[in-house]
Amino acid sequence: MANGTWKIARNKGSAQLPLAIVAILAVAFALVGKAQSGLLDGMRTGLTDWGAPVIKLVNGPVDAVSQRFGHLGEMYDVYQENVRLKAENARLRQWQSAALVMETRLKRYQLLLNAVPDPALTTVTARVIGRSTKPFLETMILDAGKRQGIKPGQAVMDARGLIGRIYLAGQDTSWVILLTDLNSRIPVTIEPDNVQAIMAGDNSEVPSIETMTQGVVLHSGAQVVTSGDGGLLPPGLAIGTIANDNGRYRVALLSDSGSAEDVQVVDYKAPPGNPPAPTVKDLPAAAAGLAPLATPPQTPAPPPQLDATAPQPALKTAPGTNTARKAPPPNAAPASDDEPQD
Repeated sequence: MANGTWKIARNKGSAQLPLAIVAILAVAFALVGKAQSGLLDGMRTGLTDWGAPVIKLVNGPVDAVSQRFGHLGEMYDVYQENVRLKAENARLRQWQSAALVMETRLKRYQLLLNAVPDPALTTVTARVIGRSTKPFLETMILDAGKRQGIKPGQAVMDARGLIGRIYLAGQDTSWVILLTDLNSRIPVTIEPDNVQAIMAGDNSEVPSIETMTQGVVLHSGAQVVTSGDGGLLPPGLAIGTIANDNGRYRVALLSDSGSAEDVQVVDYKAPPGNPPAPTVKDLPAAAAGLAPLATPPQTPAPPPQLDATAPQPALKTAPGTNTARKAPPPNAAPASDDEPQD
């Protein structure tokens, strides 16, 4: 029994000996590495250079097998994504057909009602050549300016929606203030309830809704478009959808200013005009089909009465002229207009 115990203890001691040797070598290598780091770096690089062909030879088949079998999961994901995109494409085709039918019907109604057609929009395609993200200014730079017809105030869009508007235009470049910028204020309409509001940027990814009618309750997912108030931006440009952020309404933008490369600058051809002056036909009686009321005749004002007690201005006469006038005799007849008077 004692012999067996001694064997177990000896086996434990022999097992702990290599661990002690390894620990001592590790401490020694650490001290040498601290003292002479260049020596260990040379050994490391020499060992890597010597084993590089062997590593490449071994990793070649391993990489080939991993590439072949590693894409099996990705192939399954691609298949699932393809099925989802086909279903989404079918739904979008149905919506496209419905939109075309509604557009044709709307044009027919406009013709029947003699409605004023929407102004034509012209666009200029530009490329983003720079971005500036500062604490109080978020802008992008385009490679089109006044030579290409760019003017301050024009809307800038990508393939999905509104990005911002031009606020500074040079000869060949222009600066765009983004919707997320702290200085951005855009009049918007929230559909389908036709709620008018102001969308304000606060340097976050989702601008907030401000200056809205009190008591209005918005629903998440409601569409936000430009209202066209002020005549600067055209109405109906897509912006995003409503998102509720702990009781505060924000807008999840459709556009992505960070990944946009090519954008379109929209020129709105309908500046606001002054309303015409009202005429007699615009009065309520004429609008109701009644004859307008006759205006009363205007009587001329009586001439002003002269005050006899007021002093009369003296007549200017030439020097040496006698201005005294002889008084007529009491029995003399009044002189006529044709007879000369003394």
